[in-house]
Amino acid sequence: MATRRQFLSVVGATLGLAPLAVWLGRASSVDGASPGETFPVAKTDEQWRTLLNDDQYYVLRKRGTEHPFSSPLDHEKRYGTFVCAACGHPVFSSSTKYDSGTGWPSFWKPLDDAVGTRVDRSWLMVRTEVHCARCGGHLGHVFPDGPKPTGQRYCMNGAALRFISS
Repeated sequence: MATRRQFLSVVGATLGLAPLAVWLGRASSVDGASPGETFPVAKTDEQWRTLLNDDQYYVLRKRGTEHPFSSPLDHEKRYGTFVCAACGHPVFSSSTKYDSGTGWPSFWKPLDDAVGTRVDRSWLMVRTEVHCARCGGHLGHVFPDGPKPTGQRYCMNGAALRFISS
């Protein structure tokens, strides 16, 4: 039989973890758009699975992350435009790409009106997720440790992008 002290300890620990459970419960959905969000390009999960390869689907629709240093786009140095791999929407210019040393293609600025952001509370941290403004596909995250002039590091998954040279 549990003592009163043991009972109160369990209740106290449970109440102490309640804010964490609420915080985690507010994390955004893992399937493309967060509840209430809509985008100009909308497809069913089955249509996305048909359109995208496994890596693209995992990153763009399930908000996954590719392994660092695995994308050839990390080393892409030609002039051109990076577009969303799901819908072809232009999202970054090669003129804003730089080598952040993180293993993912990084940019200091997106094209105008090309991306949106939302709070990402996954993995017990708070980050700013970046998604395609046209289809809502997960592209990566933005961090405040980038170069001038913006000071931003848009750390993108190569699987979420296609490169079109100019």
